Amino acid sequence: MPQLGETVSEGTITRWLRGQGDTVAADEPLVEIATDKVSMEVPTLRAGVLLEVLVKEGETVPVGAALAWLEVEGEDARATVAAEEGTAEPVATGAAPGAADGTAAADSANATPAARADLGERRPSPLIRRLLEEAGLTAADVKPSGPGGRITREDVSAAVAARLAAPSTPEPAPAPPKRDPGGDHTQPLSRVRAVIAERMVTSLHTSAQLTSVVEVDVTRIAQLRARAGSAAARGVKLSYLPFFARAAVEALEAQPDLNASVDTAAGTVSHHSAIHLAVAVDTERGLLAPVIRDAGRLSLVGIAMAIADVAARTRDGTITADELSGGTFTITNTGSRGALFDTPIINQPQVAILGTGAVVRRPVVVTDPDNGAEAIAIRSMAFLALTYDHRLIDGAAAAKFLVAVRKRLEEGRFSPDLGLSES
Repeated sequence: MPQLGETVSEGTITRWLRGQGDTVAADEPLVEIATDKVSMEVPTLRAGVLLEVLVKEGETVPVGAALAWLEVEGEDARATVAAEEGTAEPVATGAAPGAADGTAAADSANATPAARADLGERRPSPLIRRLLEEAGLTAADVKPSGPGGRITREDVSAAVAARLAAPSTPEPAPAPPKRDPGGDHTQPLSRVRAVIAERMVTSLHTSAQLTSVVEVDVTRIAQLRARAGSAAARGVKLSYLPFFARAAVEALEAQPDLNASVDTAAGTVSHHSAIHLAVAVDTERGLLAPVIRDAGRLSLVGIAMAIADVAARTRDGTITADELSGGTFTITNTGSRGALFDTPIINQPQVAILGTGAVVRRPVVVTDPDNGAEAIAIRSMAFLALTYDHRLIDGAAAAKFLVAVRKRLEEGRFSPDLGLSES
């Protein structure tokens, strides 16, 4: 089990990409492993034959645990391990439990050196084992004719021909599968889904969570996006999320109490000097939150590029486990699926999370700044929902943060970031 991140101590085998007896090339993906942070394909380091799978799909093992035996030509991995650990006398190459010729490992381990060499000599080659598997035969079904009692390709063909020529009784038709009239089915939770469920419940039981909501007029942002287009953002699609994120980062710099983490066991709170912004990303495996390090040092375009990068790598499974941890504040774009707002759950041990709702064009009352006259106008509106830990943050501080974010967005002064003149 490889070390998939500094904070990862175990992993779950979700899928073996090759079967026992398959030949694999160096650097070829062999197994899919899921941790509480990421799911990824792990390649082999050497070319060889997958001799034996030690960990079944769905099992969780610690980092460093053996997952499988890989037979490499000219080497005996089992013998090497046994010799290094000073355990029982190593068996001949490939004479493992469940070998294709049916020879038990215990028999080969107790055999004399000459007998063990003979067992290894008579063991089918990877090619012959594959042919046997495809034909539904074992080594015991074939009469060997090769040197030293080895099975040849012709031997396998002869065994297949003999089986086809032998009289057989018709097999009974399989019984139709039983169907649940209601169409219900039960399946185990995936590793990622189970971890998400556990963390959400733990979060609600850990901190006193309260959500405050404000409404923001992002009409100027909408106009700015129309002027900038994707070219000004260096090829990055400029959605509303980078604007929300940039405004939130600036508000966090002014209110560091929200950029903190609580250690419940120790009874301490840590205020972080850097803002590591976690951005919730919807994937097929569940909601994950990759982290943008030092977001306070990034411009609007820099944040847009960073969001696009981590979101793409999270969805295709190439994000690393370390990039999914260490966040100090989280933003989740509820509006990406059309929801007006929700009450997001804090990503522990953080103390706050900002949810951004869908931007909707609708009529609102606006006030003329010059004469105070009121009128009804069509504006681009959105809700911002801040869930915060009431053990550390009071309602007044939460409202102050939201008002600061709203003011920054309604001012819409992002033109220099996009290489545009103020207008």
